[in-house]
Amino acid sequence: MPFIIKCLDCGHNAPYYPTSTTCPKCNSQWREAEYDYELIGKNLPAQLTTRPFDLWRYRELLPVRNPNVSLSLGEGGTPLIRALNLGMMLGCPNIYIKDERQGPTSSFKDRQAAVTIAALKEAGITEMVAASTGNVAISYSAYASRAGVKLWAFVTSLVPSVKMREIALYGSQVIKITGSYDQCKQVAAEFARQRNLYQDMGARTITSIEAMKTIAFEIAEQLTALQGPDTSAPWRTPDWYVQAISGGMGPLGVYKGFREMQQMGWVDKIPAFAPIQADGCAPMVNSWKKGLEKAEPVTSPKTRIETLATGDPGRSYEFLRDYVIKTNGTFESVSDEDAFRAMHVLAKMEGISAEPAAAVAFAGLFKLIRAGVIKPSDTVVVNCTGHTMPADSSILGENWSRDVRFPSPSVQETPQEGLLSALTQVAPERFPKIVLVEDTVEARRLIRRILQSQGNFTILEAANGREGLELIQRELPDLVIIDLMMPEMDGFTVIDALRANPETAAIPVIVATAKELTQDEKNRLGGQIQSLMQKGDFLNDEFLEEVKALIK
Repeated sequence: MPFIIKCLDCGHNAPYYPTSTTCPKCNSQWREAEYDYELIGKNLPAQLTTRPFDLWRYRELLPVRNPNVSLSLGEGGTPLIRALNLGMMLGCPNIYIKDERQGPTSSFKDRQAAVTIAALKEAGITEMVAASTGNVAISYSAYASRAGVKLWAFVTSLVPSVKMREIALYGSQVIKITGSYDQCKQVAAEFARQRNLYQDMGARTITSIEAMKTIAFEIAEQLTALQGPDTSAPWRTPDWYVQAISGGMGPLGVYKGFREMQQMGWVDKIPAFAPIQADGCAPMVNSWKKGLEKAEPVTSPKTRIETLATGDPGRSYEFLRDYVIKTNGTFESVSDEDAFRAMHVLAKMEGISAEPAAAVAFAGLFKLIRAGVIKPSDTVVVNCTGHTMPADSSILGENWSRDVRFPSPSVQETPQEGLLSALTQVAPERFPKIVLVEDTVEARRLIRRILQSQGNFTILEAANGREGLELIQRELPDLVIIDLMMPEMDGFTVIDALRANPETAAIPVIVATAKELTQDEKNRLGGQIQSLMQKGDFLNDEFLEEVKALIK
């Protein structure tokens, strides 16, 4: 399918060749691919029904004239997972995770590498340069080795050594730069210039933007399968798209995908965009909040999340700013600690191990929901951009395991007795006892899961107030967690009964409810409970801290 390259500054059209990186008329580096949208929009949907669900199903909308499928490693076609537990915890039930961890090298950069390397091979280019904080170089290394392309991978010294070794494993030449990521890119650019080599230029690389737009295509198809088509278009889009950013390439490409689908009549709207950055390197967020049209660079990034440490985003900010304004979105930033905390939440609540950069997006999601920017009724897609490497102590902390000491052998003790003695150290009866009174099965499951993530509580459950009162009076637990609106006996009545009984009067009570309390109801609870927590407005760590504070 023919396509042309259009300059975003002067509008000049030119044919595509990978090594042509500027507009021949005005010398601008900012160009994009354009296709016959009328023809493709009419014909492609019917053809998709017989194609595999991968990146290349959209080949008519990619800048590769003859895609060499033999290069494919199975990129694209990643799952769209409904985050049921997160949705319940945050009071926003329609949260979906685009799980880009499922790519061949476990990150969304596989899309970029697959399309770019295919274009290079088509053009007969056998050597390239890329600057990276890890994931880009790993993806390029895998695909370059498959295509017989030599990769010079420039990485900062802050990249974990395990990632550097993986890059080298594929046969790429690893060049370690002691300096910032921006300095690393400068060295890589000069190396490529001196040797006249093809260089990946991030958001200015046409194949990269085109590859990333396939995320939007997949989201629309998948969301339609899950929720049905929109009332005014065959495919459905979310209300919000959330992604962590460094240079901004991902959202730039995803926006183009949604825009193309709208142009072809496949969807009726583009979602609001929420690019998220780390506080210690947030030039786009800072510039947005100052109302600036151009980004103020961050000269000395202060974040431990090195993959997001692009201090100077250049014109990427100008384009993203325009997209955010057009979609009624927003920029936001979060602390490193918020990101690491989100890693915990995501792993414990949804069974998803995300890299710190991906966790920044989820921390941003939590912040935007709490601020009321994202509404409970909104459908949200969060890009989980990559899988975590083995977590170090700075993320997990020190108390991530329970030590069990095998007793010293004695003459009187058999090996089996020694084993049983060791197991008593982790026996449930040694743990504080909590009674959970909640009539909703899903809410009980969520709260139980939060408590179990700590690993040292015995949890007893009741499905209504009457059952709960009997259970509490029988077991005399260390803590009660209770809802207010329940059948047979509501939470108010249960709490009144507990306080009237000398045996249960001193048991601490946490109320976890979705109900908006009236002032009279707050007065009724006053002095009778230790904590009131609103469902949809707490995270698991906060909840656990409250629990631990009340259990002596």
